[in-house]
Amino acid sequence: GCMDSLVANYTATRKKRQSDDLTAGGKNNRRPDRACVIYANLIRQHFKNTRPLVLGGVEASLRRIAHYDYWSDSIRRSLLFDARADVLVYGMAEKAIIELAQRLQSGRDIKDIRGICYIDSQKPLNYLELPSYDCVAQDKKAFTQMFDLFYRNNDPLTARGLIQQHGPRFLIHNPPQPSLTADEIDNIYALDFARDVHPFHAAQGKVKALDTIKFSITSHRGCFGECNFCSISVHEGRKIISRSERSIMAEAKQLAALPDFKGYILDVGGATANMYGIDCARKQTKGACSNRRCLYPRVCKSLNADHNRQINLLRQLRKIEGVKKVFVASGIRYDLLLADKQHCLSYMRELVAHHISGQLKVAPEHTSDNVLKTMGKPGVENLLAFKASFEKLNAAAGSRQFLTYYFIAAHPGCTDKDMRDLKAFTSRELKINPQQVQIFTPTPSTYSSLMYWTEIDPASGRKIFVEKDINKKQKQKDIIVGRTIK
Repeated sequence: GCMDSLVANYTATRKKRQSDDLTAGGKNNRRPDRACVIYANLIRQHFKNTRPLVLGGVEASLRRIAHYDYWSDSIRRSLLFDARADVLVYGMAEKAIIELAQRLQSGRDIKDIRGICYIDSQKPLNYLELPSYDCVAQDKKAFTQMFDLFYRNNDPLTARGLIQQHGPRFLIHNPPQPSLTADEIDNIYALDFARDVHPFHAAQGKVKALDTIKFSITSHRGCFGECNFCSISVHEGRKIISRSERSIMAEAKQLAALPDFKGYILDVGGATANMYGIDCARKQTKGACSNRRCLYPRVCKSLNADHNRQINLLRQLRKIEGVKKVFVASGIRYDLLLADKQHCLSYMRELVAHHISGQLKVAPEHTSDNVLKTMGKPGVENLLAFKASFEKLNAAAGSRQFLTYYFIAAHPGCTDKDMRDLKAFTSRELKINPQQVQIFTPTPSTYSSLMYWTEIDPASGRKIFVEKDINKKQKQKDIIVGRTIK
């Protein structure tokens, strides 16, 4: 599925979630904890002769090697071992799934399929061996070394195969599948999706999330933001795969023809809306850089930060018969936008005039330099410059539209003082009392989760403060959502 079951079932303070927008009826009473393990056991119980058992989805993908698990506060084995499955397909996996099915149908060996993991008693040649599960479960330095090697070997053009010993056997992690081409991603989104809840679930109640999903369009995949708390780069990749304008227009026309379409396309975007059509030429041929990031600590000069293609796409979408409004509800990276000296203001004018439903989402996450550094996020200078431009354009257009800011409390490196400083900044500079504040949740396969477990900044090797007391995490959040600075 599209969410780890423990993230879906529990809050950052480990309280059980009562509601679930992805479940029919809205109550969080259907999804088991560690769903992949539970479902794999049920399949083996009721279909004893079925082989192979294949895992996929976000939960499997992000738990494919030894990983830190916040809910047990421990290092757990690759999910393949705990679920006792035969194969794990990771990432978005369309190519891997098709190749796996074709090989199984023809009786051919599957062990060299890219984009899969499996268990074996033998090591393949020329694969990079990670520190073993037993080692990383006890040694935090070894865990850091393991994750760094894993993270650096996720690019389809440069990745090596990986091996990790679990007891007497080995996890074999093949290199990723090649990235989808523009034609391939167009073909996927041209498939005849039902765009509705399965009748079995529809009879059980409304699925609230469908209200947004049904009339939204994915324009691209991937994200080169590489925020340390985010796992998108490990699951979707750091390369932007953009659909063609023709493909997106065709989907928009399909939406407009649906009987319950009210004229509003609720989102056109992806992980970061304004990365559509943008990437680095070097990355296309040589893979993502291993020693630098595209946006941090500043926007790389090699990045083609050109928003003109998205501007033209949005203009075309507005002309479709039956479409009243096209919204950009996905968050945008304002540092990337400001780096586009030629089209920055044009893009912002388009958003202000046509594509905001009252509020535009941005995610500074924090304002303290030391916290932003552990997050891998830009400083406040870009935020203030973007805010000033946005407000100026709103005033010129006579619009009453606002910025919605997202912040994180209790991220590794964040203290009570940092939260008080953030509260003071939001009051003084942003003139708001923030409500969109979440407590950091350590999720599998992120650098922030590594920092939470090890209490070490892997970039510098220095020890950092990590708040692990649940009540004190809540206090950090309360500092900023409260109306006074304490």
